[in-house]
Amino acid sequence: MTDDATDLTAPRRFGATGLTVDALCVGCAELGNMPETFAYAVSEEQALTTIRAIFRGPIAFVDTAASYGDGESERRIGTVLREIGGVPAGFVVATKADRDARTGDFSGDQIRRSIERSLHLLGLGHLPLLYLHDPEHAPFEAIMAKGGPVEVMRHFVAEGVVGHIGVAGGPADLMIRYVETGAFEALITHNRYTLLNRSADRLLTVAAQHGLGVANAAPYGSGILAKGPSAYPRYAYQDATDVVVGRARQIEALCREAGVPMAAVALQFSMRDPRIHATIVGMSKPERLQQTVDLAHWAIPDGLWAAVDAVAAPTMTDPEAERYR
Repeated sequence: MTDDATDLTAPRRFGATGLTVDALCVGCAELGNMPETFAYAVSEEQALTTIRAIFRGPIAFVDTAASYGDGESERRIGTVLREIGGVPAGFVVATKADRDARTGDFSGDQIRRSIERSLHLLGLGHLPLLYLHDPEHAPFEAIMAKGGPVEVMRHFVAEGVVGHIGVAGGPADLMIRYVETGAFEALITHNRYTLLNRSADRLLTVAAQHGLGVANAAPYGSGILAKGPSAYPRYAYQDATDVVVGRARQIEALCREAGVPMAAVALQFSMRDPRIHATIVGMSKPERLQQTVDLAHWAIPDGLWAAVDAVAAPTMTDPEAERYR
């Protein structure tokens, strides 16, 4: 359990970074207007309204990336930050450096351009937390090479522009390799530690052993564990297999019988794991903020956890998850 066993939402130390963050984090990918990924669009007006609500609380941890809408998420966040005079006290805004969306360039020079553009779009002179995003799209040796992306990120840390660097990506075995380099202070894993897929279990253990701050993204598997398999039969932004849909239906039935929203169980599954310091939930409407906090506080009968575990055994492998991306 967390340090405060009575409140899963209590702020937590983010590994050895020295940062203290909320146990919930607002994911801003949807706010970049990415209908090809999420199967719905988010207008400028809706995004700005949501972002204004985000910076009024109650969740003071925000996560975005250069690739979300190829800068659109950062631009929209920056618009609001300029309106309100900067990042409110107590908030942590994290972003991710990316390869070039058009050419696929993942060089050190590209990462420098990505970071500089992020600073410009967000209107910030300092990033407390910056991740290398999706390094699976380049060879490990190139990412770690002299003059490569990691060295460039370290240069920004040395200059005081970036506080802490992390790695955010998909394949769990590859992420373990990056964690074990000792180059990173933080980790984001996504879609690989949910009620339906626990292939990141060993990754979480290795990250904890190395003292990393750990954020687990997409606890709903992109929506199936929140909206339900009938309304949203997709996992990790792709059509789910019949096996995954069937398992989700079983979990949904157990939750319905217990009188508990499946989304509450899916969210708290991540939040109650001591190896995870923050759970990232994507949001595109203002009302999702309080709804998410309410789900985090929902009382879950002890017996339901055992029943769900019996259904949601970790049978999905990481390569299978890759097919859903």
